[in-house]
This record gives sequence, structure tokens and C-alpha cells, in this order.
Amino acid sequence: MREMSMSNDALLKELRECVVNLDYEKAIKLVENALKAGIDSLKIIDVLRDALDEIGQKYEKGEYFLSELIIAGDLMKEALSLIESKESLSAQRMKIIGKIVVGTVKGDLHDIGKNIFVMLAKASGFDVVDLGVDVPIEKFVDAVRSENPQILGMSALLTVTMPYMAEVIEALKRERLRERVKVIIGGAPITKDFGRKIGADYAAETAVEGVEVCKRWVMGE
Repeated sequence: MREMSMSNDALLKELRECVVNLDYEKAIKLVENALKAGIDSLKIIDVLRDALDEIGQKYEKGEYFLSELIIAGDLMKEALSLIESKESLSAQRMKIIGKIVVGTVKGDLHDIGKNIFVMLAKASGFDVVDLGVDVPIEKFVDAVRSENPQILGMSALLTVTMPYMAEVIEALKRERLRERVKVIIGGAPITKDFGRKIGADYAAETAVEGVEVCKRWVMGE
């Protein structure tokens, strides 16, 4: 039993290193091996999350760039799908820490940044409702009302679509829903000053930063 435990520990350690180093094929193979070895799915997910945190730190330090984040997001998506399909992992077994509704605002079809945020948020334990791109104001409002999330995230890449973020916030106020959610915004042209002007709770410069803020909110920090 002791040898098996050590073997499993070594497997998980190697998995973490492969994810951090973005060794895609080997990391996925190690996830498969971990499942075959009977390692608890939640332990595997914890290792993946820990590796993702380190990737985020490398991005913040300028050691990794957007391309590496995209690879990490794809890797995480495939790994979690593999775990779910092999283990039938239910939402009840996964530790859900909060719920986020997110989308790219009306008139904007860009979704790379949003998709990275969604992947990182899911890997961090959030239940994420992704509304997609070109999302009209009413759809954001309806989703806040029906999904009852703690957080609403909006993304924009085009400066001409940024004003829709303010319109969504105003619509939430009119419907008396604004106090229900924290609003986080992001995208290349978004600034902290713009976030303050439109009444957002936070303007994130990166997907990594955005997820970290969301985690602090739901944990009461």
C-alpha cells in the first residue's frame, strides 16, 4: 500500500510539472493514468488547479504570454472533460465556490479573452454560465435574474462596444438587480478608470487577475 501511495504521489507530481511546462500530450496521458490508477478525481483536479495557479504567476511575471494561456486553457478543458467522462464527476462532488454569468457585450464578436477567463474560472471551482458573444443588454439582465449568480462578468475588445457595459449596469439598477451581483469587466481597451466611471466593481487587466478577484469576493476577502 505504501509503494502504491508513493507511486501515486510521483504520478501527480509529474502531472503538475507537465501542466506547468505545457507538455500537452504527456499531461493528458498522465490524467488518464491517474484515473486508471484509481486516484480520486478531486485530488487530480486539485493538482491541475495548483498548476494553473503557477501558470498564472508566470503570466503575471511576463514569463508566459497570451499564447501560453490559451494552451493552458485548452489543456485544462480537455483534462476536466476526461475526468468527467471517466468518473461521471457530478457538480455535487466538485467543490463549487460560486457562480459567474459572463459574456462579450453587444456588437463584439471577440471571445479569446472571455474563453480564457471561463476556463480559469471553471478550473478554480466556479459554476460558469457563458452567454457567448454579441450579448444584448436584456440577455445579461435576464441571466442575472434567472441564474442568480454572485458575479457578472462582461468583456469587450472594441472601444465602440464599451458603452454597452455601462448600459447593462444601468439596466440592472432599473430592474433592482444591481445589488445582487458584483460586476467585473475586462478586455484590451478596458481601464480601471473606465470601470470606476461606469460603476463596475472591478476592471481586470488580465483573465488571471479577474479570476483571482472573483475568488476573493466569494471567499469574503
